[in-house]
Amino acid sequence: MITVAVLTLSDKGSKGQREDKSGHLIAEMLKAIGEIKHYDILPDERELIKNKLLEYTSKVDLILTTGGTGLSPRDVTPEATLDVIERSIPGIAEAMRMEGLKKTNRSMLSRAVAGVRGQTLIINLPGSPAAVRENLEIILDVILHAIEKIKGDAAECARINTR
Repeated sequence: MITVAVLTLSDKGSKGQREDKSGHLIAEMLKAIGEIKHYDILPDERELIKNKLLEYTSKVDLILTTGGTGLSPRDVTPEATLDVIERSIPGIAEAMRMEGLKKTNRSMLSRAVAGVRGQTLIINLPGSPAAVRENLEIILDVILHAIEKIKGDAAECARINTR
């Protein structure tokens, strides 16, 4: 089992004006592989997001954000994440966008990023519950392996087709 933090980024959600369905869906989908240790809702404020990510990195194996990855002026989750990560893992976000394109061409507008700080994997997910489900389904199989590697597992990465 891994430890997980879920961070929802939503101006309305942080004010209690919108129910956070995406954050709850992430927690539900991760039950089989992880324990949710932290869950917060913040407004779309780069410094607040950055500071919360920094706080979580010393406490959990995985941080999943939801929201703030689009093109609106308030969408700053990728920028806050880039402020924090030490190493980028572009393949995770690329895989989510590629698979998303099979359902909607708007997937190409996602600015989500993924990376590592210390021994914590950080992944941005979209804000809508449907997109969260679709994106998590794409990457769920590799999350545990990625965390093992981040933590120093020296075993060979055999080519395994999980699909």
